[in-house]
Amino acid sequence: MIKTLAKHGNSLALVIERPILDLLGAEPDTPFEITTDGQVLILSPVRDPERRKSFTAALAKVNKRHPRGLKKLAE
Repeated sequence: MIKTLAKHGNSLALVIERPILDLLGAEPDTPFEITTDGQVLILSPVRDPERRKSFTAALAKVNKRHPRGLKKLAE
């Protein structure tokens, strides 16, 4: 996908379409970390470590509780 910058006051803005934001799990209030190597711009949504820990624990619980069902689904 090729994008162009849009004028936004005295700055330039990059508009990110909803399907890409949905893929990243980003909402309007999601903070993004912006990094560069001088050639490439990298935008990464900042993740909440507590939310990740909670998700990992829930996933482990489901895997422990339903291993055969999940294995069947995977086949």
